[in-house]
Amino acid sequence: MSTHPESTPSPSVVRLLPFSGPEGKRAHLITDGTPTPLSLLADCMEEQQIETAAVIVILAKPMVEDTASLTTAELRWVTRRFESLTDVLNICESRGQRIPEYAEPERPAVETDSMD
Repeated sequence: MSTHPESTPSPSVVRLLPFSGPEGKRAHLITDGTPTPLSLLADCMEEQQIETAAVIVILAKPMVEDTASLTTAELRWVTRRFESLTDVLNICESRGQRIPEYAEPERPAVETDSMD
């Protein structure tokens, strides 16, 4: 007789979280794909990070045009905002890892008729 319950789902989804672990390394969540408090928190954080990046693009765009003359403080502000781009790239990577690969559709065999 087995001591493991038969109904226990096996972890099959690895999700890159939108924050770092305790040592500053990337943090991952391994689940069976069902929503958990941590995955819902990650969803919320991702949405906030995307919204923040959108606002930064709107604010920074005029600052980097050819006619703009930036002060040192403004240049530092724009440079520090690149962190939001890193956040969004991590979100894209995480979501991309969770998208299943496409199965190649089977193509019907092409019949060739020979004309005699």
